[in-house]
Amino acid sequence: MRMEAGEAAPPAGVGGRAVGGWGKWVRLNVGGTVFLTTRQTLCREQKSFLSRLCQGEELQSDRDETGAYLIDRDPTYFGPILNFLRHGKLVLDKDMAEEGVLEEAEFYNIGPLIRIIKDRMEEKDYTVTQAPPKHVYRVLQCQEEELTQMVSTMSDGWRFEQLVTIGSSYNYGSEDQAEFLCVVSKELYSAPHGLSSESSRKSKLLQDRGTRM
Repeated sequence: MRMEAGEAAPPAGVGGRAVGGWGKWVRLNVGGTVFLTTRQTLCREQKSFLSRLCQGEELQSDRDETGAYLIDRDPTYFGPILNFLRHGKLVLDKDMAEEGVLEEAEFYNIGPLIRIIKDRMEEKDYTVTQAPPKHVYRVLQCQEEELTQMVSTMSDGWRFEQLVTIGSSYNYGSEDQAEFLCVVSKELYSAPHGLSSESSRKSKLLQDRGTRM
């Protein structure tokens, strides 16, 4: 519940106790905007500034003429803070900067909300900085009898591009064993901070085969 400062306050809260006192309801004057919430909501994160404030710990805050706690912070970004304490979800208007909410979450020391915002910001950074995929080509040399094994290792994004016969290499019993050049390719996506996606064990096997050239 949100009201502008100076708006007439009800004379009593739930149970006949004054709003802004030690009853169920608590009034906060954040940067000139008054918010009305419950003590239970403010105490949801026990290590937070708001929990310590409404429990009357060492934190001392002045009050306005209606009895609301005075907090010199931006009221625009306090709404998402209060709603997170109410239902545990971060809901932002489309024009609201996550950096602003993070700043307030850090001021009020609301750990779970800080982690949620940072994760969202990192996810956005990853999406923005992720480069288009690069095509990597490798030429692998193998004998005829190794083709079946080669096919079985073609996974993790690797695929055949071309198979070239380069003739017989040696006699095995009464048959010539043909040799081939296999051209394979894969798309690699660049991760943030210049790191490339790691190859799996099977793709590593393909790379090791390529060193035979």
